[in-house]
Amino acid sequence: MLYYLFEYLTQYYSGFDVFRYLTLRIILSALTALTISLIIGPIIINYLISKKLYQSIREDGPKSHIDEKSKTPSMGGVIIIFSIIISSLLWGDIFNEYIWILSFVLLTFGMIGFYDDYQKFINSSSDGISGKTKLIFQIALSGIVAYYIFITSTNPTELSLTMPFLKNFSLYLGILFIPWTILVIIGSSNAVNLTDGLDGLAILPCILIAAAFVLFAYVEGNFNIANYLLIPYLPGVSEIAIFSSAVVGSGLGFLWYNSYPAQVFMGDVGSLSLGAVLATIAVLLRLEIVYALMGGVFVMEALSVMIQVTSYKLFKKRVFRMSPIHHHFELKGWPEPKIIVRFWIITFILVLIALASLKIR
Repeated sequence: MLYYLFEYLTQYYSGFDVFRYLTLRIILSALTALTISLIIGPIIINYLISKKLYQSIREDGPKSHIDEKSKTPSMGGVIIIFSIIISSLLWGDIFNEYIWILSFVLLTFGMIGFYDDYQKFINSSSDGISGKTKLIFQIALSGIVAYYIFITSTNPTELSLTMPFLKNFSLYLGILFIPWTILVIIGSSNAVNLTDGLDGLAILPCILIAAAFVLFAYVEGNFNIANYLLIPYLPGVSEIAIFSSAVVGSGLGFLWYNSYPAQVFMGDVGSLSLGAVLATIAVLLRLEIVYALMGGVFVMEALSVMIQVTSYKLFKKRVFRMSPIHHHFELKGWPEPKIIVRFWIITFILVLIALASLKIR
């Protein structure tokens, strides 16, 4: 909204035009989201405590969690969602469809997570809505998004699968774009949800990946830079950088309260929405494979659950002491902060490798 306000004010004073520059708006979007999350954080945390909306702990989980985390409020993802939406609408081009697609995904998947968290609270259990019900909602919402992107695409590049480090590879998906997108969004949403099991474990990888998306969106939306780097030029996606920077700012603000020992957990309302919106950004930028690389920690967490379940059903044996895999390391005696920081380091390395794909191809 401020984009058009400053455009109007420019006719009275040319200096206001600086606030319409993409680079400055990216910075201001991150700072605005950070400020909002830091301000509303204590307000929401105190409200959650007053309502005794505490984190539901798995009974079969590490015993240390029962004492340490059972009195920590959950549903803090509301802080993240609110700050992202406000900042994106303030500094983004509100007539850019990508801003509204991403806002829709963030809000609707946040609603699924909120309902799931609420069910856990009223049932006093770590089990919320059934997995089948949650999956139906996720398929429906991601299907709406996938179909909209499909019918509004204007060139084959928007529906093609690209590979990092390969400059001439492009696989046109056609109608398969819809199920592919549904799979990517649902997979990411649930993978981030599985990762969110330790203080700050999920949020910093989300921040690092969103920061990388800021750069990817900036270069893919610039005709000259895109041609120089031999990457697809996608008109209009530069505004995704504004939304991604808001994710970075809100995530940093939330991490202020979520770092070990956490004052609040994001809950499903935060993890499901963040996972879905990061995947949607990847789809819009045609970076699904790059996202899988950057989100290696998320992939590892999801695979550990799949391997554990499959092994137990087929052979009645567990591969890991407990899944997701961060609990496996806990039960091996690793201190929680060590697991968290090491997973952060892994993500940082993977993001750097992904960024190298801009030039190495």
